[in-house]
This record gives sequence, structure tokens and C-alpha cells, in this order.
Amino acid sequence: MKPPLTLREVTESAAQISDIYAGKYAIARDDDWFLLKLQEELGELAQAHLRLSSRGRGDASEHDRADEAADVLCMLLLYCRRFGIDPDAAVRRKWLQWLEPAA
Repeated sequence: MKPPLTLREVTESAAQISDIYAGKYAIARDDDWFLLKLQEELGELAQAHLRLSSRGRGDASEHDRADEAADVLCMLLLYCRRFGIDPDAAVRRKWLQWLEPAA
């Protein structure tokens, strides 16, 4: 079994793949592209979810849902990378503070 990936490893691998994709299809990735692509992938996840819950046309599998969730995660990490957001620090500040004992 492979060891779990860190957010940094996923981010850097996703960046390499995004570079390949952009080069292959001549895509200009400006600031808006990162947000719009994230929205596109979230829509595809919603579509798979609706299909799996019999509220959308066509068939989907749990594999499809997992693939779309992976797309959303990778695009979110690429968005963070583009804008200099440290996802680890942001999660610690925004979410994990609730697990710390009150002073």
C-alpha cells in the first residue's frame, strides 16, 4: 500500500499535469481560468451526485463521483497555489482552531 500523499505533493503533481494539459490544448491559464475551472469541476461532481441519487439523467458510478471529487480537490489546490494560499495554514486557522481548548 502506498503512503498517503501530502497536500504539497498533490499540489505539485497537479501543477505538473496542469502544465501538460495547458500546453497540449493551448490554454491560457489566467486568474479567472483557475476559478472558472474549479467551478466547472464542481458542476461535474454535482452532476455525478445527482445521477447517483436518481435525480439526473444518465448513469454514474461511485468511481465517477470519486474522479470528480479528485478533480475538484486538485483544481482547488491549483487555485490556492496560483494565489499564494497555503491550504494547510488556512485550514489550521479557519477550522482546526475549534479543536483547541478555550483559553
